[in-house]
Amino acid sequence: MKPMKSVALSTVALLAVGLTMTACKKDDNPVTAITTTNFMATLNGANEKPTSTTSPATGTFMGSLNESTRVLSYTVTYSGFPTSSTVTAGHLHRVIPGDAAGVNGANPTPEIPFPSLTSPIVGTATLPSQARVDSMKNGFYYANIHSTQFPSGAIRGNVTRQ
Repeated sequence: MKPMKSVALSTVALLAVGLTMTACKKDDNPVTAITTTNFMATLNGANEKPTSTTSPATGTFMGSLNESTRVLSYTVTYSGFPTSSTVTAGHLHRVIPGDAAGVNGANPTPEIPFPSLTSPIVGTATLPSQARVDSMKNGFYYANIHSTQFPSGAIRGNVTRQ
């Protein structure tokens, strides 16, 4: 009789484990996909607003935005500033593309100041909200570098998705 009781208990135990396993859904612990969006801007004097500049300098902005954490990692490079002109500021502004607003416009405070002014500039910034992520993805940011020769902005480029 004991072997029959052991077989019955083992069967009940296996059924209990089987029922427990089938109660677990595959999506009980979903893995969130990390979405990364890459961005680029070409900076030059012709892109400056409201008036283009004759700055011989050029530059690039390359960025990668982790949409889950809202962290933007970026590198800005530039060259061609004359020795008589010192770089004085660099940053990203949020604005409507093509608009002249920015340092002297409707949004006077740079949204993301660059951590250095020496090329290459490498930085990270956390965008404060999903609305800012959406603005970045929709082209509402531009990169700007100022100099002593062009204090309102020497070179600029609209940040666009790649």
